[in-house]
Amino acid sequence: MTTLSLPLKAAAASGVRHFVYVSVARPAPVMKEYQEARAEGERIVRETGIAATFLRPWYVLGPGHRWPVALVPVYWLLERIPSTSEAARRLGLVRLPAMVRAPVAAVENPPAGVRVLEVPDIRAAARSGL
Repeated sequence: MTTLSLPLKAAAASGVRHFVYVSVARPAPVMKEYQEARAEGERIVRETGIAATFLRPWYVLGPGHRWPVALVPVYWLLERIPSTSEAARRLGLVRLPAMVRAPVAAVENPPAGVRVLEVPDIRAAARSGL
């Protein structure tokens, strides 16, 4: 039994109808162990049968983490090159306000089953809801 499974079993038993889990974008060339741990968390949440929203940001820009802002023009360019556009969108940068608004939108609009929000979805949810 993992550390995560006991609270989830309690949540399911108490009638929790929607679980929001912050995971990580994947596949990606770095942070393999972190991605595996988050994927295991998603698997455990799925097994409960509780409706869930998985948020999969790659890197969240916020206070103290501003250096990647210099990469914004690089991402813009990579999103426009056909061979790199999908990965650049999936592994894009998410600003902290979007990462705060996306879970709120998820809670306000729970899914019937499991919903996965990748970086473009997180940005869209932050702008206009789900």
